[in-house]
Amino acid sequence: MEVSLLNVRITFQKNGVAVDGIGNHKNTWADYYSCHATASGEAGKQTSEANVAATVVDESDISFTVRYCKKASMIDSTGYRVVFGGGIYDILAVDHMNYKKKCIKFKCRKARR
Repeated sequence: MEVSLLNVRITFQKNGVAVDGIGNHKNTWADYYSCHATASGEAGKQTSEANVAATVVDESDISFTVRYCKKASMIDSTGYRVVFGGGIYDILAVDHMNYKKKCIKFKCRKARR
């Protein structure tokens, strides 16, 4: 993998449960790992929008490729998300690129808020 292609900074956040002073449980997101990545949009789907219930919904798909490391290899699609450029992206799939331990690709979709 060419290092010069890793030109954007992304942060992976892990989902957890926090308990407040009176015992209420609530979901929280905490920073787990930050690294440089290559961001690539899917052809034709990068700026797609859908009309749902009379509102315009951004359905942007983007893929992030990071260098392999132990922390990045532990990330799955259920308990983690990506923060990039002020936007939050849900992880749809994790591709370990034939398990050669060189890079990992995360296919993501912009989260609705």
